[in-house]
Amino acid sequence: MYKDKTAAQHTAPMLTTEKGYVQQLTYAGCTSFMRRPFSRNLDGIDLAITGIPFDCATTNRPGTRLGPRAVREQSTLQAHDAPYGWAIDPFDELRIVDYGDCQFDHARVNDVPKTIQDHISGIIQNGTAALSIGGDHYVTYPILKAHAEKYGPLSLLQFDAHSDTWEDTSPDRIDHGTMFRHAINDGVVIAEQSVQVGIRTVNDDTMGVNIIDAPMVHRSTPQQTASQIADIIGNNACYLTFDIDCLDPAFAPGTGTPVSGGLSSAQAMDILRALSGKLNMVGMDVVEVAPPYDHAAITAIAGAHMAVELICLWTSCRA
Repeated sequence: MYKDKTAAQHTAPMLTTEKGYVQQLTYAGCTSFMRRPFSRNLDGIDLAITGIPFDCATTNRPGTRLGPRAVREQSTLQAHDAPYGWAIDPFDELRIVDYGDCQFDHARVNDVPKTIQDHISGIIQNGTAALSIGGDHYVTYPILKAHAEKYGPLSLLQFDAHSDTWEDTSPDRIDHGTMFRHAINDGVVIAEQSVQVGIRTVNDDTMGVNIIDAPMVHRSTPQQTASQIADIIGNNACYLTFDIDCLDPAFAPGTGTPVSGGLSSAQAMDILRALSGKLNMVGMDVVEVAPPYDHAAITAIAGAHMAVELICLWTSCRA
């Protein structure tokens, strides 16, 4: 028996709910994303978080298959309080669940893209939105296809060190550096209404995508960058993908292809907050967190924070 109610509140296990906050020890309990309940029942659910633990498309260091688990674990650091810097609180206002991971046969790589697409389609077909956690960046391609089936051709807002539009003569190639070229050629993404932010690697063929590279971000205020993005995308249905290597390796060392000169966590978060209410945002992901190269969970912490920022941005755009 507990001696008093206060003691019971501090020591009794708490059940996770779809709304509100769970006062549970950060280092204990089930590490679902932000302590949301694990559920495959999407009746009345506003947002489902799902992991895509695939890294067979990686061209440098593998390990992002472990990203969803790491991001979930570090999200528990934020699971007690409302997100800082936002006028809205998605976790108090909306019904959000952790949908678990996309299941696929790792030995049948060519079947994985369709499996991912079907997985996401199953989430969004009846009105629930999806936040996906990768996995390498290739996973965004089948996710985009699922969203385009529902919303039509999309604007892509991509935070990244790399354009991922390198030339590839094979439409069946599974590679995390070529998939957005295919997405544009397939009509899934509208290049002229898409923006890549933080780019700092050379690719002469931009495929017509608008680029705000890392030096341009550094020379501008977050508000100026956000205004540019909003002007380009307009009211078109927008999918936001955040490759963690958009951040400088000082803030995200645990990734497959780190590139110096990137954004700080603060810059990225300020840009996302400055976009509040300005996009017709229909889906989102955080990708390329690779725990084997992380130090003190720095990258996973950044990934979890960026995921929460995306949820807040998406919520602000629903109003």
